[in-house]
Amino acid sequence: MSKEINNKLAEQGVVFVDIDRSYISEETVIGENTVIYPDVHIEGKCVIGKDCKILPGSFLIDATIGDNTTIISSRIVESRVDNNVIVGPNSHLRGNTHIFDDCRIGNFVEMKNVNFGKGSKCAHLTYLGDANIGERVNVGCGVITANYDGKNKNHTEVGDDTFIGSNVTLIAPITIGSKVLLAAGSTINQEVLDGEMGIARSRQQNKEGYGYKYLNKE
Repeated sequence: MSKEINNKLAEQGVVFVDIDRSYISEETVIGENTVIYPDVHIEGKCVIGKDCKILPGSFLIDATIGDNTTIISSRIVESRVDNNVIVGPNSHLRGNTHIFDDCRIGNFVEMKNVNFGKGSKCAHLTYLGDANIGERVNVGCGVITANYDGKNKNHTEVGDDTFIGSNVTLIAPITIGSKVLLAAGSTINQEVLDGEMGIARSRQQNKEGYGYKYLNKE
């Protein structure tokens, strides 16, 4: 059955690197010139556009992928990725996440129930949940939306052209405006208005001699 499905897709213009090592559901639709690499699993009702690349280790379930998009060793479940997007390696998009055109989703990024605006970037090591992220937003390494308080899932809203520094925690529910700068290492739990800078971290103190004392202790 798998061979019949793959052969039919190949006749429709889909390119297989190794036609015997790709596993695709009968309900899946794939556009012309899309390249399917070995060890790809595509289940449920998936729609993949033209001129895409689905690289080894990718697992798609009920996913919609636009044109000219590359999926690198990533898991996409019940979510949508639009045109000219790169996802992965090792990203996880789930729970009705929507990645708009021209975005970059990097390695070890997880998103759940997120709208991620056109031209935005989230390069690595990040969790975003229950959030609307605007256009042309930069999400730094280690950013987290703290969206679950133990009882309820809370929402995060981020405007356009905002820069979120590395290791920022957003305590939901929270609204961040447009053209905002959030300083690296901040825990943000209050609204930041358009054009403002949010910074929330302790002042550094250096203790003279304590490094030597620690390293030389018995």
